[in-house]
Amino acid sequence: LPQTKHMLLTDHGAHLFAQAMGIPPTPGEKLITERSQERWRKNLEPDSNPEEFQKDLGTVGAVAIDSEGNVACATSTGGLSNKLIGRVGDTACIGSGGYADNRSGATSTTGHGESIMKVVLARLILYHMEQGMAPELAADTALEYMKTRVGGLGGVIVVSSSGEWAARFSTKQMSWAAVEDEQLHYGIYTGERRTKSVDEALASESEGF
Repeated sequence: LPQTKHMLLTDHGAHLFAQAMGIPPTPGEKLITERSQERWRKNLEPDSNPEEFQKDLGTVGAVAIDSEGNVACATSTGGLSNKLIGRVGDTACIGSGGYADNRSGATSTTGHGESIMKVVLARLILYHMEQGMAPELAADTALEYMKTRVGGLGGVIVVSSSGEWAARFSTKQMSWAAVEDEQLHYGIYTGERRTKSVDEALASESEGF
Protein backbone atom coordinates (compact mmCIF):
# COMPACT_ATOMS: atom_id res chain seq x y z
CA LEU A 1 0.00 0.00 0.00
CA PRO A 2 1.24 3.54 -0.70
CA GLN A 3 0.14 4.61 2.81
CA THR A 4 2.84 2.56 4.55
CA LYS A 5 6.20 0.98 3.76
CA HIS A 6 5.52 -1.95 6.09
CA MET A 7 4.79 -5.41 4.66
CA LEU A 8 2.72 -6.79 7.54
CA LEU A 9 0.68 -5.29 10.37
CA THR A 10 -1.06 -7.29 13.11
CA ASP A 11 -3.17 -6.89 16.23
CA HIS A 12 -3.70 -3.39 17.63
CA GLY A 13 -1.46 -1.76 15.04
CA ALA A 14 -3.44 -3.30 12.19
CA HIS A 15 -6.66 -2.16 13.86
CA LEU A 16 -5.41 1.44 14.12
CA PHE A 17 -4.21 1.41 10.51
CA ALA A 18 -7.56 0.08 9.28
CA GLN A 19 -9.32 2.83 11.22
CA ALA A 20 -7.05 5.45 9.68
CA MET A 21 -7.90 4.09 6.21
CA GLY A 22 -11.63 4.47 6.93
CA ILE A 23 -12.42 0.75 7.14
CA PRO A 24 -15.40 0.27 9.47
CA PRO A 25 -14.82 -2.15 12.38
CA THR A 26 -16.82 -5.36 12.69
CA PRO A 27 -17.92 -6.34 16.21
CA GLY A 28 -16.43 -9.67 17.28
CA GLU A 29 -19.81 -11.15 18.10
CA LYS A 30 -20.85 -10.83 14.45
CA LEU A 31 -18.12 -13.31 13.52
CA ILE A 32 -19.51 -16.04 15.78
CA THR A 33 -21.95 -18.56 14.30
CA GLU A 34 -23.87 -21.41 15.91
CA ARG A 35 -22.05 -23.86 13.65
CA SER A 36 -18.64 -22.65 14.80
CA GLN A 37 -19.72 -22.72 18.44
CA GLU A 38 -20.85 -26.34 18.06
CA ARG A 39 -17.49 -27.29 16.46
CA TRP A 40 -15.71 -25.56 19.32
CA ARG A 41 -17.71 -27.50 21.90
CA LYS A 42 -17.01 -30.83 20.15
CA ASN A 43 -13.31 -30.04 19.98
CA LEU A 44 -13.21 -29.62 23.76
CA GLU A 45 -14.28 -33.24 24.28
CA PRO A 46 -11.52 -35.50 25.70
CA ASP A 47 -11.21 -37.78 22.65
CA SER A 48 -11.30 -35.04 20.01
CA ASN A 49 -8.48 -34.03 17.67
CA PRO A 50 -9.24 -30.42 16.73
CA GLU A 51 -6.05 -29.90 14.74
CA GLU A 52 -6.83 -32.73 12.33
CA PHE A 53 -10.61 -32.35 12.29
CA GLN A 54 -10.93 -28.59 12.09
CA LYS A 55 -8.08 -27.45 9.90
CA ASP A 56 -8.72 -25.98 6.52
CA LEU A 57 -12.50 -25.56 6.59
CA GLY A 58 -12.76 -23.15 3.70
CA THR A 59 -9.43 -21.78 2.54
CA VAL A 60 -9.85 -20.01 -0.81
CA GLY A 61 -6.86 -19.22 -2.99
CA ALA A 62 -6.35 -17.64 -6.40
CA VAL A 63 -3.49 -17.09 -8.84
CA ALA A 64 -3.66 -15.13 -12.07
CA ILE A 65 -1.61 -13.82 -14.97
CA ASP A 66 -2.62 -10.91 -17.19
CA SER A 67 -1.94 -10.17 -20.86
CA GLU A 68 1.27 -8.33 -19.97
CA GLY A 69 2.69 -11.21 -17.94
CA ASN A 70 2.03 -9.77 -14.50
CA VAL A 71 1.20 -12.45 -11.94
CA ALA A 72 -0.64 -12.24 -8.62
CA CYS A 73 -1.74 -14.50 -5.80
CA ALA A 74 -4.34 -14.24 -3.04
CA THR A 75 -5.19 -16.54 -0.13
CA SER A 76 -8.05 -16.35 2.37
CA THR A 77 -7.74 -18.85 5.21
CA GLY A 78 -10.40 -21.20 6.52
CA GLY A 79 -8.66 -20.92 9.89
CA LEU A 80 -8.00 -23.38 12.68
CA SER A 81 -10.40 -23.89 15.55
CA ASN A 82 -9.37 -24.20 19.21
CA LYS A 83 -6.00 -22.59 18.63
CA LEU A 84 -3.93 -20.61 21.12
CA ILE A 85 -4.64 -16.88 21.31
CA GLY A 86 -2.16 -15.10 19.08
CA ARG A 87 -1.58 -18.00 16.68
CA VAL A 88 -0.80 -16.82 13.14
CA GLY A 89 -1.17 -19.29 10.29
CA ASP A 90 0.60 -19.58 6.97
CA THR A 91 -1.84 -17.40 5.01
CA ALA A 92 -0.48 -14.16 6.45
CA CYS A 93 3.15 -15.21 6.00
CA ILE A 94 4.66 -14.12 2.69
CA GLY A 95 6.28 -17.11 0.98
CA SER A 96 4.20 -19.64 2.89
CA GLY A 97 0.51 -19.07 2.16
CA GLY A 98 1.26 -17.41 -1.15
CA TYR A 99 3.99 -15.85 -3.27
CA ALA A 100 4.18 -14.08 -6.62
CA ASP A 101 7.09 -12.97 -8.78
CA ASN A 102 6.77 -11.86 -12.40
CA ARG A 103 10.04 -13.62 -13.22
CA SER A 104 8.73 -17.06 -12.28
CA GLY A 105 5.03 -17.18 -11.41
CA ALA A 106 2.53 -17.20 -8.57
CA THR A 107 1.22 -19.79 -6.14
CA SER A 108 -1.34 -20.05 -3.34
CA THR A 109 -1.31 -22.85 -0.77
CA THR A 110 -3.70 -24.61 1.58
CA GLY A 111 -3.30 -27.25 4.27
CA HIS A 112 -1.66 -27.58 7.67
CA GLY A 113 -0.37 -24.06 8.30
CA GLU A 114 2.46 -24.97 10.65
CA SER A 115 3.85 -27.48 8.14
CA ILE A 116 3.54 -24.99 5.30
CA MET A 117 5.46 -22.38 7.28
CA LYS A 118 8.23 -24.81 8.22
CA VAL A 119 9.11 -25.41 4.57
CA VAL A 120 8.01 -21.97 3.23
CA LEU A 121 5.94 -23.89 0.70
CA ALA A 122 4.87 -21.18 -1.76
CA ARG A 123 8.41 -19.83 -2.16
CA LEU A 124 9.79 -23.37 -2.41
CA ILE A 125 7.54 -24.08 -5.38
CA LEU A 126 8.67 -20.95 -7.21
CA TYR A 127 12.30 -21.81 -6.40
CA HIS A 128 11.85 -25.14 -8.18
CA MET A 129 10.29 -23.32 -11.14
CA GLU A 130 13.23 -20.93 -11.24
CA GLN A 131 15.43 -24.01 -11.57
CA GLY A 132 13.51 -25.06 -14.68
CA MET A 133 10.70 -27.26 -13.35
CA ALA A 134 7.22 -27.03 -14.85
CA PRO A 135 4.48 -25.92 -12.40
CA GLU A 136 3.08 -29.44 -11.90
CA LEU A 137 6.46 -31.01 -11.13
CA ALA A 138 7.48 -28.07 -8.92
CA ALA A 139 4.25 -28.39 -6.93
CA ASP A 140 4.54 -32.17 -6.56
CA THR A 141 8.19 -31.93 -5.54
CA ALA A 142 7.49 -29.30 -2.88
CA LEU A 143 4.44 -31.13 -1.53
CA GLU A 144 6.39 -34.38 -1.29
CA TYR A 145 9.21 -32.58 0.53
CA MET A 146 6.73 -31.14 3.04
CA LYS A 147 5.22 -34.59 3.57
CA THR A 148 8.53 -36.38 4.14
CA ARG A 149 10.32 -33.57 5.97
CA VAL A 150 7.63 -32.43 8.43
CA GLY A 151 4.73 -34.84 7.88
CA GLY A 152 2.43 -32.16 6.47
CA LEU A 153 -0.26 -32.46 3.82
CA GLY A 154 -1.64 -29.71 1.64
CA GLY A 155 -2.53 -28.43 -1.78
CA VAL A 156 -1.41 -25.68 -4.13
CA ILE A 157 -2.43 -23.82 -7.25
CA VAL A 158 0.31 -22.44 -9.46
CA VAL A 159 0.67 -20.35 -12.60
CA SER A 160 4.01 -19.71 -14.32
CA SER A 161 5.16 -16.48 -15.94
CA SER A 162 4.49 -18.14 -19.31
CA GLY A 163 0.91 -19.05 -18.41
CA GLU A 164 1.32 -22.74 -17.55
CA TRP A 165 -0.74 -23.73 -14.51
CA ALA A 166 -1.30 -26.62 -12.15
CA ALA A 167 -3.52 -27.61 -9.22
CA ARG A 168 -1.86 -30.28 -7.07
CA PHE A 169 -2.48 -31.73 -3.63
CA SER A 170 -1.31 -34.45 -1.24
CA THR A 171 -4.61 -34.53 0.65
CA LYS A 172 -7.49 -36.81 -0.33
CA GLN A 173 -9.22 -34.04 -2.25
CA MET A 174 -9.07 -30.34 -3.11
CA SER A 175 -11.67 -28.38 -5.03
CA TRP A 176 -10.04 -26.36 -7.81
CA ALA A 177 -10.90 -24.57 -11.04
CA ALA A 178 -8.98 -22.77 -13.76
CA VAL A 179 -9.94 -20.65 -16.76
CA GLU A 180 -7.73 -20.74 -19.87
CA ASP A 181 -8.68 -19.73 -23.42
CA GLU A 182 -12.40 -19.49 -22.54
CA GLN A 183 -12.34 -23.03 -21.15
CA LEU A 184 -13.15 -23.92 -17.54
CA HIS A 185 -11.12 -26.79 -16.09
CA TYR A 186 -12.09 -28.15 -12.67
CA GLY A 187 -11.90 -31.12 -10.33
CA ILE A 188 -11.94 -32.36 -6.75
CA TYR A 189 -10.27 -35.78 -6.55
CA THR A 190 -6.76 -36.90 -7.52
CA GLY A 191 -6.51 -37.29 -11.29
CA GLU A 192 -9.90 -35.71 -11.93
CA ARG A 193 -9.99 -32.99 -14.59
CA ARG A 194 -13.23 -31.94 -16.22
CA THR A 195 -13.63 -29.29 -18.87
CA LYS A 196 -16.46 -27.15 -20.21
CA SER A 197 -16.68 -23.80 -21.92
CA VAL A 198 -16.95 -20.72 -19.74
CA ASP A 199 -20.20 -19.77 -21.48
CA GLU A 200 -21.66 -23.19 -20.69
CA ALA A 201 -20.59 -22.91 -17.05
CA LEU A 202 -22.10 -19.43 -16.68
CA ALA A 203 -25.34 -20.56 -18.32
CA SER A 204 -25.71 -23.56 -16.00
CA GLU A 205 -24.95 -21.32 -13.01
CA SER A 206 -27.63 -18.79 -13.93
CA GLU A 207 -30.18 -21.58 -14.42
CA GLY A 208 -29.64 -22.60 -10.82
CA PHE A 209 -31.13 -19.33 -9.45
